[in-house]
Amino acid sequence: MPQNNRKLEVIHFQRKPRDSGNFSLEFIFEDVRARLSDRVNFKVVCANHYSNGITKRLLNILQAFHEAGAVNHITGDIHYINYLLPKNKTVLTVLDCGIMRTDHKTRKFIFKWIWLKIPVWKSAIVTAISEATKKDIIHYTGCAPDKVIVIPVAVSNIYLPSPKEFNSSYPVLLQIGTAYNKNIERLFKAIHLIPCKLIIIGKLNETHLGLLKEYQIDYENKFNLSEQEIYQAYVECDVVTFASTFEGFGMPIVEANCVERPVLAGNNSSMPEVGKDAAHYVDAESIESIRQGILEIISNKELRETLIANGRRNRLRFGNDAIANQYYQVYQRLANPERN
Repeated sequence: MPQNNRKLEVIHFQRKPRDSGNFSLEFIFEDVRARLSDRVNFKVVCANHYSNGITKRLLNILQAFHEAGAVNHITGDIHYINYLLPKNKTVLTVLDCGIMRTDHKTRKFIFKWIWLKIPVWKSAIVTAISEATKKDIIHYTGCAPDKVIVIPVAVSNIYLPSPKEFNSSYPVLLQIGTAYNKNIERLFKAIHLIPCKLIIIGKLNETHLGLLKEYQIDYENKFNLSEQEIYQAYVECDVVTFASTFEGFGMPIVEANCVERPVLAGNNSSMPEVGKDAAHYVDAESIESIRQGILEIISNKELRETLIANGRRNRLRFGNDAIANQYYQVYQRLANPERN
């Protein structure tokens, strides 16, 4: 507790939620708020508008200005809303720099300045959820390395071990997320003719549906799930597929470790950092590499057992209380700069 027994006052600014294929920064900070409730009074301010177009983004900026508090934390995605916030009282969390992966030069220039350079400059502290993301932030913005603090993602305590006999004849594969970086079109092609069922969490578009039909994939699609329902999907699966083309963190890797399911992941960005030796890595750009990785997990019992055993150790790195305390230390630095 602070010396004067008064709680810190912190505003969490969050995006307006979408029915998208990304999961999910809201869960991350809901857990942080619960764990710091004895030391911090949180107010959650959800953006009134989706981050579409100039007018709606300007309205989000003005909303943030009017809601500013003693400590302001932009929890991701809508970085630009800190333009009118006091710099010395603002912390910005950057989940990834995926917006810079466009080949469109004008769009890339706009993203670089509007979503990264100016928001990072306008923040006293920037938090990144992985060392890979920190390196990207420094690369794209040129900010001082000591301005960026790595605070990984804590996995909810709901993801408990649930041992299951592996169905090697017709395994259930679980795909978390359908956003473009989740690489599901290559996944569909990779599992063509592999006897399996694919559970997909996240909304599918017409292209996805066409490919599922073309490749005759036995699948089930779910979205708008509660955290308990997502956990149940892990429990019911045999393998978690997560061959993303990039990730700022890669929470499903650790969630799979917690539930004790073998996980296949891309060998890029933050995923090897997060998964260590508790994931089976493949070249996410190669359909054949994804296919062979899945077949290896299905056919190799020793590999599955090793991944699960390594996952029991890996999941210990992401303790909820320790990560919440790292955010508390950040809030203390901004609320009481004279003590630092």
